[in-house]
Amino acid sequence: MVKDTKDISSDWSVADETAKVSASRPHELASAPASLNAPAPRSNHKLISVRLHWPRVALALAIIVGCSLGGFYWWREAHPQLPLSIVFGNGRLESDEIDIDTKFAGRIAEVFVDEGAMVKAGQVVARMDTRDLEASMKKSQAQLNQAQRAVDEANHNVIQLTTQALLAQQELDRAKYLVARGAETKEVLDQREQQLDGANAALSAGKDRVTEAQHALEASTHDVELYTVNIADNTLVAPRDGRIQYRVANVGEVLPAGGKVFTMLDISYVYMDVYLPTEQAGRVKFGADARIVLDANRSIAIPAKVSFIATQAQFTPKTVETENERDKLMFRIRVRIDPERLRARGDAVRSGLPGVTYIRTDPALPWPIALQGRTAQ
Repeated sequence: MVKDTKDISSDWSVADETAKVSASRPHELASAPASLNAPAPRSNHKLISVRLHWPRVALALAIIVGCSLGGFYWWREAHPQLPLSIVFGNGRLESDEIDIDTKFAGRIAEVFVDEGAMVKAGQVVARMDTRDLEASMKKSQAQLNQAQRAVDEANHNVIQLTTQALLAQQELDRAKYLVARGAETKEVLDQREQQLDGANAALSAGKDRVTEAQHALEASTHDVELYTVNIADNTLVAPRDGRIQYRVANVGEVLPAGGKVFTMLDISYVYMDVYLPTEQAGRVKFGADARIVLDANRSIAIPAKVSFIATQAQFTPKTVETENERDKLMFRIRVRIDPERLRARGDAVRSGLPGVTYIRTDPALPWPIALQGRTAQ
């Protein structure tokens, strides 16, 4: 076979270089192995490289295909096939927050609960220092006692004045009887009439003093009641059944009027807000049945009802995920869990858990099997 001209020229150049090395370093060539002196065979480096990288490429493709199949399976499980009568949206489970604040400025004396504690309506959670109010109430109580004694004294005075007025009336009647028979002068009759008028005026003034003393007594009573209410208001109680979420202040801290001590979650009002596009929101009605499926437990569908439908559309908040995010105006819809169901499971209520809300737009159609039989009992 005839070699290519380029290959022949390259062979000659290699031979010349070998001859030069043999002439300059004959002892090295003599000691070198025969394999080094022989011409190196040519090989296809690209083919070897492809053969070496092929297992890595195949492994990468297998990983990509596996991840794609796993993602599709997860998406199918998270979003099962639903009929057209069911609409859904993502959201977070929320409950109303109630701040337990101070009514008056003061120092925290005692704290009885901590974060995470379950409390009942009317349960005492903290108490403020009320020594100043208690001292003021003692003063008002003393004034009340004094007002009560003044009323008693005024009533006794009225009894005395009533007796004097009665005596003056009797003397006047006797004088009239004697004057009519000529046994008494007209001057004595006039004196008896003036005495009766004075006694009646004194009796009227005594009665006015009784009224005044009674008003003072009522004012003192109201002062005592006011201090009693203020002292009671310095005892902080839970307004509803719920869970303490935050404790903002500690024992010994001085707070202004309206200072926050606790933030609690009202477990009787738990809801989830979802955002639906116009064509879906228009089919949702007040009171429609709904199901809430939390990501933490997809095997349970929590019954709920639609309690609010926004009258105006808005852009979807950044924290809410939709199929076409932030490309359309959405309507906010709130579904609320039955309070009676929540009271029986107050310990299980968690706020902030993400999940999916399914709403049935046609009450005549049943829930799909995926949402039936898995409802929390």
